[in-house]
Amino acid sequence: MGTSPEQRSGAWAEDWALGQLEAAGWRLVSRNWRCRWGELDLLVAKPGRLLLVEVKGRSRAGADGWGAAALGFSKRQRLLRAWLCWQADHPEWSGAQLEWVAALVPLPPALGPVRWFRLE
Repeated sequence: MGTSPEQRSGAWAEDWALGQLEAAGWRLVSRNWRCRWGELDLLVAKPGRLLLVEVKGRSRAGADGWGAAALGFSKRQRLLRAWLCWQADHPEWSGAQLEWVAALVPLPPALGPVRWFRLE
């Protein structure tokens, strides 16, 4: 089964964000983990720390601010439920400090820096 242009763009954005994280010393724990509540794009780790990364790729800055508007209350609730499912499946990470961030990735042709910000 083939992938849609949106899926390919999303995978490219995740690859780009993951490359930056790995260059900063993070290692991949899980990618595109799914449960009935949603999907976790990237989970990366450093000793004692877990970073949950929601990646949004956009080819231009539109009304949604490169994808920031897609991170509203309902999306955050789905992320929280998916995180709780992941955590139940991976109790070995229960002691890790968790941080939530979003990576807003400009897609070609609008290449530019990834915009990172904390989700709270």
